[in-house]
Amino acid sequence: MSNTRLEQFDKAVQLREDSTDLLIHIWKEYHLYTTLEYWIMASILVVPLLILFIKIDKSKIFLIGFYGYSVHVVLAYVDIYGMNEGFWHYPFQLLPVLPSLSIDASIVPVVSMIMYQWTLNHYKNYYLYAILTAGAFAFVLKPLLVGLGLFKLYGKVNFIHLYVGYILILLMAKFMTNVFIWTQKKYGPPAKQF
Repeated sequence: MSNTRLEQFDKAVQLREDSTDLLIHIWKEYHLYTTLEYWIMASILVVPLLILFIKIDKSKIFLIGFYGYSVHVVLAYVDIYGMNEGFWHYPFQLLPVLPSLSIDASIVPVVSMIMYQWTLNHYKNYYLYAILTAGAFAFVLKPLLVGLGLFKLYGKVNFIHLYVGYILILLMAKFMTNVFIWTQKKYGPPAKQF
């Protein structure tokens, strides 16, 4: 019985490998790296990171960076889950093995970091602005990406589902950041400034 389970698992792994190989083949065959859509995705990766480099509050860089990294990690897991479940996918990718790189590693974390920095520096309610930011992601960014053919929803998934997902991602990132802040205050000396 155990052999059958392992054989089925091996078959599933092979199907996933075949699927990845097919995505890479499509990417190469249709020269996706030479299309306008490819370069839009490249811009979505690079431009926000450049803006962040200029705009980030250097006095709070570790705090804001940790928060942004938390957004990135949680978002990446949610995106992988959504793609694996067939809820959504990215038809044009910078790298076919990392289909959501531009979104997960740049634009969403960077916008979230700028929002978080703004709420810290202006003593604003993070949760209110997180809800507004999630709305911008779900009802502005994603429909724009759909319109450009850079993001595709499948089945019964809609923008409201994405909105709830973004709210949960931003809440989880804030919670993770708060846990580390609390732990540092309770158990450790303040971080040394370099």
